[in-house]
Amino acid sequence: MFNNILLASDGSEYAIRACEKAIGLAEGNEEAKVTILYVVDSATSKTDAKHHWNAQDLDRSRKEKLAISERKFNQHNVKYEIKVLHGDPGPTIVEYADEIDADVCVIGSRGLNTLQEMVLGSVSHKVAKRAQCPVMIVK
Repeated sequence: MFNNILLASDGSEYAIRACEKAIGLAEGNEEAKVTILYVVDSATSKTDAKHHWNAQDLDRSRKEKLAISERKFNQHNVKYEIKVLHGDPGPTIVEYADEIDADVCVIGSRGLNTLQEMVLGSVSHKVAKRAQCPVMIVK
């Protein structure tokens, strides 16, 4: 059984599916707790800031991305906490999973095509390759 579950989320459709899997892993286990990790990508945070007038709007936008996941956890009475970190998503997720000694990391796939994936790699594959714990990649 998994007690310490890390859910890497960016608010995308794939992240919502990963959220549902994380809930499934935790549901019915009184000791289970899910940490929802949102990594602010340093490469895109400047672009995000340009599209929002001020820091409050930017913060609100990030909270909205996690609101669906929060509602789902509350509906299923699954314990969770939200952690926001800044950095390159792949390494940051791996470092945090190791730091909290996660039993499993649940992450959505990104939906890259084969060529993009070969050239760029995906965050989920980077996490799967480097994490010390099992990684569940959700399509």
